Amino acid sequence: MELSCGRRMAAQLLTALALVALLPALKGCSREEPEAGPARFIGEAVKEYFHDQNAFTQGLAWDKGEMYESTGLNGHSSLRRVDLESGTIEQWTGYSQEIFAEGLTVFKDSVYQLTWGNGLIFQRDKRSFELLRTWPWPREGWGITHDGSSLIISDGSSTLYFLDPESMEERRRLTVRDQGREVDRLNELEYVKGSVYANVWKETRIAVISPESGTVTSWLDLSEISARMRQPDKGGEDVLNGIMHDPASDRLFVTGKLWPTLFEIRLMPERKKRL
Repeated sequence: MELSCGRRMAAQLLTALALVALLPALKGCSREEPEAGPARFIGEAVKEYFHDQNAFTQGLAWDKGEMYESTGLNGHSSLRRVDLESGTIEQWTGYSQEIFAEGLTVFKDSVYQLTWGNGLIFQRDKRSFELLRTWPWPREGWGITHDGSSLIISDGSSTLYFLDPESMEERRRLTVRDQGREVDRLNELEYVKGSVYANVWKETRIAVISPESGTVTSWLDLSEISARMRQPDKGGEDVLNGIMHDPASDRLFVTGKLWPTLFEIRLMPERKKRL
């Protein structure tokens, strides 16, 4: 009787040890829920406006019913106030040959306009376009927006920089990732209802980014609109670039470099392909 009990105990111990050894394998075979990726939307045009097809658009901004635009290229860079309905340039200031302007944003009573490789940020009065101050910027300038408190700047990498508008001191920086992978070539920026919208240079989609975590929460596909605007004689320079949001009426606009049209769009959920 004692021998039988001992054998039973030994058998139970061996079974327990075998189960412990199998746990890693069983865990590897278990079905884990896949990580939810970003939501996906398609940008559908709801209205079209005239846009200067000679404008090498670097940035758009909407402020209290008025549209501002920054154009680039050496010898062609400018700051403009444009009538949305007609496309008429109502106010304009240009730059010298060596300046290559980039994105812009309107914060309070000032327009902040980046330069690409000149290491400068221009602060101008939004009404008169008078140059108020020139700030140094130690990186390339690509896109700029603000969240009501900080200026947010991209430099063509996967990093967003948050700066104090009064001193240009860096408050923090953020790496943008899509399911763990860095998203670089972040370009023109717009702050829309608590998220940062970012063009990705030479792509036909816009990343919607959490300004807290840097996570891409959704993608906005604009490939159909971009295909309509493609012009073979532009050498591939006519890329999607330019995002503008009118918070009063919640309208979202996009355009591109050398595009003849500016689009008001709405976001439609992307339909999943049938298997």
